[in-house]
Amino acid sequence: MKKQTLHSTLNQTDEKQRQESISLLNQFLSDFLALALVTKQAHWNMRGANFIAVHEMLDPFNEKLLEWSDTFAERIVQLGGTAYGTPPVIVETARFKPYPLDIYTTRDHLNALKERYGALGNAVREAIEDEKADPDTIDYLTSASEDLDKYLWFIEAHLDD
Repeated sequence: MKKQTLHSTLNQTDEKQRQESISLLNQFLSDFLALALVTKQAHWNMRGANFIAVHEMLDPFNEKLLEWSDTFAERIVQLGGTAYGTPPVIVETARFKPYPLDIYTTRDHLNALKERYGALGNAVREAIEDEKADPDTIDYLTSASEDLDKYLWFIEAHLDD
């Protein structure tokens, strides 16, 4: 994401670190919103073995992804930035390849979700390890990473035979 003109704030976080945090959080805002949408896509359209268990499992995942999106957007604004959460921005910036629209089995949806939850979890961990964001943003990302790891575990457990 491009560098933003920052809004006035008494937040004393270094401007370079604020810019880095804002950019990182806007990327994750897009990624988490995109993952929430594809999670709902799977929730609505899966059929077959373990349908009801997986169907019901995905709603809380979606809700938490939307909560994290809200947290990231609010943090962006706290740092003096502008949160970019519109559909065109999500389409342009989310790191995922398009979700397949021609799959129906529970297993196929779980495999598609596994790939995306794993990729996002790894991206969040990489951002944490880079330590370019401010400490509060790193704390948020650490907590979000814990949730993504848990959800990936649940998805993978459903795929084990």
